Amino acid sequence: MDWSSALDPELAEALAAFPEGVDPGTHLRDINVIKQLRSTLDLLQAIGGTLPTDDRVVVDDHSIPGPEAGEEIPVRVYAPATREDTAAALVFFHGGAFVLGDRFTEELRCLRYAAGARCVVVSVDYRLAPEHPYPAAVEDCFAGLEWTMSHAADLGVDPDRVGVGGSSAGGALAASVALMARDRGGPPLVFQLLNYPVLDDRMQTPSMRAFDATPLWTSGATADMWRYYLGDPEERGEVSPYAAPGRCADLRGLPAAYVLTAELDPLRDEGIEYASRLMAAGVPTELHTVPGACHGFDIIAANGALGRRAIEEQVRALVRGLGPATG
Repeated sequence: MDWSSALDPELAEALAAFPEGVDPGTHLRDINVIKQLRSTLDLLQAIGGTLPTDDRVVVDDHSIPGPEAGEEIPVRVYAPATREDTAAALVFFHGGAFVLGDRFTEELRCLRYAAGARCVVVSVDYRLAPEHPYPAAVEDCFAGLEWTMSHAADLGVDPDRVGVGGSSAGGALAASVALMARDRGGPPLVFQLLNYPVLDDRMQTPSMRAFDATPLWTSGATADMWRYYLGDPEERGEVSPYAAPGRCADLRGLPAAYVLTAELDPLRDEGIEYASRLMAAGVPTELHTVPGACHGFDIIAANGALGRRAIEEQVRALVRGLGPATG
C-alpha cells in the first residue's frame, strides 16, 4: 500500500532527519542492535542532546520493590512544582516494543503531562524482553501502580484519582494493568490513557496486513516484537489477555479510556477495535484517529503542529479522566 502521499509533510521532514539505522521498524530482528539502543541517556549523549526540562515540574528518581523478593524497579516521578492540595496521578509505561527504552524515553511527554494536567506522573522502568519475557514487564508495571497507591500520601496523590497510561507497548501494559487491577480487586483506577497501543498478537486486522513498510513501525516489526515478548508462535500455547489485552473476552468494569490511533500505523485497527469493544461494554471511551500520522508521531515531531496538538489533547483527556487539579 502506498502510504507516502498520505503522510503529514511535517512528519515526513522529521523522518528524513532521522539518523540512519535507528528506525525500530527495520531492526528488531537483531538483538545486538536492540541492546545498543536501549539507553536513552547513551543515545542522547551520542547525538549531543540532553533530556528536556520544565521549570513547572520537579523530577525525582526512586527504586521500588519489584514483584519478587529482592527485586527493585527504578521509577521516575514528575510532580507539579507548585500545588496547594493533593494531585491526581498517572502511572505511566514507556513504549519500545517490550524490548527497548527506559524511564527516560518519554521524558518530554511525562513533563508535559505533569505540567499541563497538574498531575503526578510515575514512570516505571520495567524489565525488557527477550531477557525478561511476559509476564515480567506487566508485573513490574502492576508493582509500580501498587507502590504509587501505597505511597500516595508521600507523593501528595489523591488515591481516588489514579490512572494508568502508556504508548505503543506501554499502551498494552497500561491496558493489561487495568485488566489486572479489575480482576485482582484493586488498586482502583479511574482512567486509562492508551496511545497507539499494541493489543493483539494475532495480527489479523486490515491495517496490520496493509502496513508492512510504514515509517517507525511495520507489521514485520510487530511480529518480531511478539516473538521476543511471548516466544515463538508455534510454542506459545494459550496467550493471556494480560499479555495481549485484545484477547480479553469481557471488558466490562474497566476504567474510562482515551485511545489514540494513527492512520498510517499497523496498530491502528486493533486500537479502534479495542475502543469500540470498550464502548460496547459500557466503558466511557474517547477514540481519536489522527490522519496523516504514523506510529510514534507525537514523539518524533513533538514540537511540530501535529505532535503538539496530540499532546495537548492527551493532557485535556487526563484532566477529564483524572479530574481537574484542586490547587
